[in-house]
Amino acid sequence: MCRVRGERVRTPEAARGKLCARATSGSRDPVIAQIADIGGIPMSALLIEVPRPRAVIVALHGGGTSSAYFDCPGHPELSLLRTAAAAGFTALALDRPGYGSSQRFSDRFNDPQVRVDAMYTAIDAHLGALPRGAGLFLAAHSAGCQLALRMSADRRGGQLLGLELGGTGRRRSPISDDILARPLSLRQRISELLWQPAHLYPPALAGGTLIGSGGPRPETAAGGSWGELMFPKLAARVRIPVHYSVGEHERVWRTDAEGLADVASTFTMARRLVLAVHPHSGHNLSVGYAATAYHLSLLAFAEECVLAREISDSPIATTLLNDSVKG
Repeated sequence: MCRVRGERVRTPEAARGKLCARATSGSRDPVIAQIADIGGIPMSALLIEVPRPRAVIVALHGGGTSSAYFDCPGHPELSLLRTAAAAGFTALALDRPGYGSSQRFSDRFNDPQVRVDAMYTAIDAHLGALPRGAGLFLAAHSAGCQLALRMSADRRGGQLLGLELGGTGRRRSPISDDILARPLSLRQRISELLWQPAHLYPPALAGGTLIGSGGPRPETAAGGSWGELMFPKLAARVRIPVHYSVGEHERVWRTDAEGLADVASTFTMARRLVLAVHPHSGHNLSVGYAATAYHLSLLAFAEECVLAREISDSPIATTLLNDSVKG
């Protein structure tokens, strides 16, 4: 039995995972904290439901934070979850393997495929029998993009509506190399790379302390080879629509024309690819003052993916397709 905010709730099994705890406080907060038992490992998430969703947004946070990144405490106006619900989407922000309630089990997730399998199982467990509309749309930020790309390249990835990748890339920016070469403390380095310019973020969020969380060591170690080796290898296997986003003040990754073209060249099989550079945004797209603008662009792309599936599944579209094949 698992606990969330002191409450214990038994619920039916879902897929190979079991939703074992759900917050039941009387606060009327539409965002609910949940824990699912995935093979004996508690995996936490934040969920907001709507009655008849267009689809479900599944969000994966970056490094050094948690699912709270998508529903920042004290700043509901910046919340992807709440903005998604207002637009007609159910939204699920998962704590990735080794974060949240599964942090003490991080050594169980060293194998990338284990992480992928755990996330797909956790999605089914947390959503259970809830309506999913047209399906699942995967959105990820920074280090979470590694897992999102693996999930999208997986055999199950073809069933996803689409993919949002934010705050990642292939080549490090010259600014990043300069910061990493300076004799700075780890805290200073994180601030310079991820939280600048400071005026783009609410003061309480500066440095990320409010939403900070420890992470698994293997993920940190894998960061160096990510852009050069794994990004292109995985991107070449993605067939669903992709929306790629960076802030205009991104300091980790290149955002110039050459850098964007480099990213685009890797998605050779994607059904559709949109590249977006977001004004007034830094690396942390979802917690700056421009978060709502970014989230609306993400949700607009997700809605377009919903429409594409609805149209392709309609009887008229099927008839046209059959006629074209016969012709």
